[in-house]
Amino acid sequence: MNSQKGFLLSLIKYGENDAVLHCFTEEDGFQSYFLKGVYSKRNKKKALLLPLNQLNFSINSAKGNSIASVSGFELVRNNDIYTDIRANTVVFFISDLLNQILRHENKNTRIFVSINEFIDELIQNNYQSHLIFLVKILNIQGVAPLINEGKYLDPETGIFSQNLTHQLFTEEISGLWKSIISAEYPYQIKIHPQIRKNFLDSLLVYYHYHITDFRIPNSLEVIQQIFE
Repeated sequence: MNSQKGFLLSLIKYGENDAVLHCFTEEDGFQSYFLKGVYSKRNKKKALLLPLNQLNFSINSAKGNSIASVSGFELVRNNDIYTDIRANTVVFFISDLLNQILRHENKNTRIFVSINEFIDELIQNNYQSHLIFLVKILNIQGVAPLINEGKYLDPETGIFSQNLTHQLFTEEISGLWKSIISAEYPYQIKIHPQIRKNFLDSLLVYYHYHITDFRIPNSLEVIQQIFE
């Protein structure tokens, strides 16, 4: 048995009382764990299994072709983001997205630390933090745009050019990409509410081009309604 610290990305019910957890862990990157009895009436810990909660798992090694199982878990840090409807919506959206784009990610300390930083921003009511965070993930994974003198970002090539190549990537939106990529403290950048939707749409277009098998998260519609 060993201990593993990780962020919960998704929870899938298995049978009547069991579940499969998908997590991004500090030591082993993306991992799937079997959790027995979490949906039983007497189990009170299922309340801790919220998206992006940081948990400390006690892990039993996998046997044969099975996945490792969780014998116990504790909350690493407590926060109130789940009582704030806007923060809660952001958390569900980001966990949904990370659950697909980190599937093949091994240990990556920069990503683990960045998730922590993102949650810290949400705790401080930074409701645009998910937009900055998505750019930071692209940068960590080595597929962020390359800064040059161009005014318009071409989402397919990841290069700024002098000509508009995609209707979403206007000079204003492209300039925002540049500012975030080059900023030492990008979370301090203020994104005007009127362009947040278009900026998020531009992020998803860029992810489509640069992240293999990327799909639009099911929670996109909800987050767009909350921030209209």
